Amino acid sequence: MDLAARFSELKSGFARSFWVANVLELFERFSFYGSKIVLAVFLAETVGLGPFGVSLVGLYGFAVYFLPILAGPVVDRFGFKKSLAACFAIFSLGYFLIGLSGMPMGQPLVSAVGTKTWVVCALLITAVGGSLIKPCIVGTVARTTTKDTKALGYSIYYTLVNIGGWLGPVLASQVRVSLGIAQVLVGASLVSFLLFLGTLVFFKEPARDPGAEERTLGKVLKDAALVLANGRFIGFLVIFTGFWVMFWQVYDLFPFYVRDVLKVERFELIGSLEAFSVIFLTVPVAALMKKVRAVPQMTLGLAVGSCSWLVLVFFQTWQAAALAMFLLALGEVLQAPRYYEYIADLAPKEQVGTFMGFAFLPIALGALLAGPLGGVLLQSYLKETMQPAKAWMILSGLGFVSTAALLAYDRFLVRR
Repeated sequence: MDLAARFSELKSGFARSFWVANVLELFERFSFYGSKIVLAVFLAETVGLGPFGVSLVGLYGFAVYFLPILAGPVVDRFGFKKSLAACFAIFSLGYFLIGLSGMPMGQPLVSAVGTKTWVVCALLITAVGGSLIKPCIVGTVARTTTKDTKALGYSIYYTLVNIGGWLGPVLASQVRVSLGIAQVLVGASLVSFLLFLGTLVFFKEPARDPGAEERTLGKVLKDAALVLANGRFIGFLVIFTGFWVMFWQVYDLFPFYVRDVLKVERFELIGSLEAFSVIFLTVPVAALMKKVRAVPQMTLGLAVGSCSWLVLVFFQTWQAAALAMFLLALGEVLQAPRYYEYIADLAPKEQVGTFMGFAFLPIALGALLAGPLGGVLLQSYLKETMQPAKAWMILSGLGFVSTAALLAYDRFLVRR
């Protein structure tokens, strides 16, 4: 099939709202990851919060990935278009408020409220906007694809997310060097406002499935009780929390290491290599591993991800840092697709949707724990003693503990 025919097939296989939603998601990821790659440095140094600022990045990440569980009923009630518009409007306000905390023009207002209070409120406002994006975009993909195009539709979505995760930090680096770090947040605010306008003009509400059950907050809480009562599932989620504690250090600790230890001023460029590697590794890894059982493949992913930080124990060069990002990406693409597949298989047939709704919980908990841990490691091993190898040993050790736990899970629960 030639390229023109393939393009024609893609164009005819998806509704217009599918493409609009994915373009909105692409630019939203630009602003999200572009701001997140500098956020720890911005809060710790420009705003002056020190390691506490790094901890707040963890709180922010937790809220962004946990709140979508509760936001589902809101999206169902008001529809995708109104929810998306609200998402981008809140994002625009939140990013600007965060940026204002590190700008001279904002100091009288920030000081009157209190710097910590201002920053916490600004981060939570931004996270509320973030809680609405995933249910809207993923829901649009689900509604605007058919049985034959659904798999390709989610592949396109996942690819665009990672393109945003790669290009956002690259663009942020240029903005930071040229205009200042606070302007990265202002730029994210501006992009979000343009996405708000784009939603109003271009996005059309996709048709609802007549047989779909509308979620309510009461049902979400009832579902949460079902999930928490399943000890095997909760144990599985706890194991994977360790991986995400390691992963989020790309945004919490790694920027300080690249800049202060490796003396690479544009630290965002090396951090962006993780998402860049994911783009090119996903398809070949899936093809090579298609006959491997889910749990062994996920275990391999955790092990490879744990080795990524171990590289920095032995080599302190930018090339080693780039290799660490590649290995972390390889670990991610080894475990992530099979992770969601395994949860779908693990859930009782009548509760698959419920269990999948809580699949993001390890990502949220990992972010919540990664922030304080990153702050402690920053202060202990990059500020006071300048022994970064010890920080990476601790993170690798955490990853290998998770790997061993998953091996035990497979041996004593799955195979029995």
